[in-house]
Amino acid sequence: MLVGVGCARFDSAQTEPFTTEPEMRAGPTTSPPPPPPLPAQPFPKQCKATGVMQGCLDATSGLIMGPDSQSALVAERLTGAIKEVAVRAEPKIKTVIPVDPSGDGGLMDIVLSPTYTQDRLMYAYISTPTDNRVVRIANADPPKPILTGIPKGATGNTGSLIFTSPTTLVVQTGDAGDPALAADPASMAGKVLRIEQPTTVNQAPVTTALSGMGAGGSMCIDPSDGSLYITDRTPTADRLQRITRDSKTSTVWTWPDRPGVAGCAALDGTVLVNLVNTKKTVAVHLAPDTGAVTGDPEVIRENVRGHAWALQLSPDGNVWGATVNRTAGDAESFDDVVFPLFPQGGGFPRSDAEKT
Repeated sequence: MLVGVGCARFDSAQTEPFTTEPEMRAGPTTSPPPPPPLPAQPFPKQCKATGVMQGCLDATSGLIMGPDSQSALVAERLTGAIKEVAVRAEPKIKTVIPVDPSGDGGLMDIVLSPTYTQDRLMYAYISTPTDNRVVRIANADPPKPILTGIPKGATGNTGSLIFTSPTTLVVQTGDAGDPALAADPASMAGKVLRIEQPTTVNQAPVTTALSGMGAGGSMCIDPSDGSLYITDRTPTADRLQRITRDSKTSTVWTWPDRPGVAGCAALDGTVLVNLVNTKKTVAVHLAPDTGAVTGDPEVIRENVRGHAWALQLSPDGNVWGATVNRTAGDAESFDDVVFPLFPQGGGFPRSDAEKT
C-alpha cells in the first residue's frame, strides 16, 4: 500500500509537504518527429553485435542518453564501470566506482547534474560492504558521499535517481529485503527520498516523499504534465505509482504475477515499463483529462534483446533500453547491449486517440 505523502526528516525535524514540482530537463515536450533508423552499415566495432549502439557489455543498470541521440553513458552494475558508448565509436571507460555487487547491489543507477555542461557533475546510487549510498562524481576525482547509511540487505538493494528540479535530487531506495523497514519512518529503506541542493558539505536534512516501497525499479517524469512515475516490486505485486505536480499520489497499475518491473519512460500520458522476467516492454496509456488508465498495458516489445532493465527517451523521440541478460541467466552472444526500442523509427508510442 502506498503510504502518506507527508515528509519525514531523519533529523527528527518538523515534517513538510512534498512541494517540489517535478520538472524534466531539456527534452521533447510535444510529439517529436520519427527518429531515423540506425545506419545500414554500422561502424565496424570490435564487438560484432549488430542493430545496437553497443554490445559485449556486462549486465547494465543506469542509462543516460546523449544530446545527439546516437551516444549514451551506460553503467555496469557488477563492475562499477560507467562507459561512454556510441553508434559510430568504440566504447570508452569514463570511470570505475568501487562497489559491492553482492546480492542485487552494485552500481545501481547514474544521473547527470541538471547543469552538467557547466559543473560536469554526475551522481550514482551504489552499494558498499556496509550500506547503500548516493555519491557525487566530479571528473576523475574519487566519488564523494552525498547520502550514506541507506540499509543494505541480501536483496532489495536496487534503486534509482532522478532530478525533479534543477536543485532537487530524488532517490528511490529498496526495502533491503525487509518490508517492515519500508514502513518504518525512521528508516531510509523502501522510500522515495528528496535531497535538496545535494552537496558534500553541510547537506540539508533528507525528507521523504513516499514510504512503503518494495525493491526499487525506476523513476521517470512525463514532461507534458510533470507527473513523476515510480516502479517497484512488493512481495504481493509489482506496481507503477504516480506523484502529480500537486503532490497527489496514486497506484496507476499493479501486476499480481510480478513480472519484474524495472525501467520506465514517460511522454504525453503514456508510460513505458520494462518487465525483466517476461522479456517485455509495455505501454500504459492514460486518459489526458483524468489520468486514468485506458486499458490493459500494450505490449511494445517481446522477446527482442531479452531481459531489459533501463529505459530512456532520446531527444529524437526514440526510446533506448539496456539489457541484464548476463545476470538474468539467459545471456546470448554479444550481451549485454544498449539497443533502440524502435530500430526502424516511429518514435514514442501514442494512445489510440493520438494515433487517429
